[in-house]
Amino acid sequence: MATLYYHHADFLNHDTGLGHPENADRLRYIDKALSAPEFGKLLFRTPSLDDALQKKIVLIHPQLYIDSIMNAIPEQDYQLLDNDTVLSPGTGVAALLAVSAVCEAVDNICQKQADNAFCAIRPPGHHAEPQKAMGFCLFNNVAIAAAYAREYYQLERIAIIDFDVHHGNGTQAAFYQQAKILYISSHEMPNFPGTGYPSETGVGNIINIPLAAGTGSHEFRQNYYRHVFPAIKHFKPELMLLSAGFDAHKDDPLASIMLTEQDYAWLTGELLEIADQYASGRIISALEGGYNLNALANSVAAHVKVLLEY
Repeated sequence: MATLYYHHADFLNHDTGLGHPENADRLRYIDKALSAPEFGKLLFRTPSLDDALQKKIVLIHPQLYIDSIMNAIPEQDYQLLDNDTVLSPGTGVAALLAVSAVCEAVDNICQKQADNAFCAIRPPGHHAEPQKAMGFCLFNNVAIAAAYAREYYQLERIAIIDFDVHHGNGTQAAFYQQAKILYISSHEMPNFPGTGYPSETGVGNIINIPLAAGTGSHEFRQNYYRHVFPAIKHFKPELMLLSAGFDAHKDDPLASIMLTEQDYAWLTGELLEIADQYASGRIISALEGGYNLNALANSVAAHVKVLLEY
């Protein structure tokens, strides 16, 4: 048993244009970091496209929405869905492969072919609402993975932990009335997208933990000890999905939370212990944000090292 590492060269073809923070260099830096000898035991996987993929995406996004995204893909140059969300000729395949990666990870983990997985994918997903693309996101990769695990593997309780520095409004919207999906997000507030207040609780399955600018390691960890870990343990998930954003790092240009690589390693270890106790160790981590290239690569390496060695 081991850790799976999902990646694909076509993720690099999602071209967001000069100066865009969510760009292909993010994956180049991650791939270089995870090519170090200490990650030699990672099992590399490349997702593929098949006719069944649409049936998985439609678990979260209506077919009309899927068609609208795919029909908007330009044959050349760029198409803007909003000021942040860019389409290029390579975007459609990349977005489909991102969904495929997380769903294939669900297959492998639920079929006990590996302990856990890290999916280095783009475009990211947690801002994509069922019928709205935004915040660099087109399809909500993690939400689709959760719905797929419930539909195809009959898992009753799935926990999604989102430690991206921005609130995952799309994931929250997808599951706001679904008690069997626990969604927990820690995020800087105020910040994009302006959602994620503690009062947003769904049917008791949504837990939002706003963090003030300047929050450091101690306060961040205390919030997880007091609120996040007890909630997950009470829920007793059968599978844990991570919206793994690394933009709460102190060097990230899009936020003001002061975490370090050591915080991501600590959090990964704590979540693995809970997954081992309640979810047969099943954790799937999918890349969301992180925009300082060195901080991103180092944080992902710290995260994956714990996944690999647990």
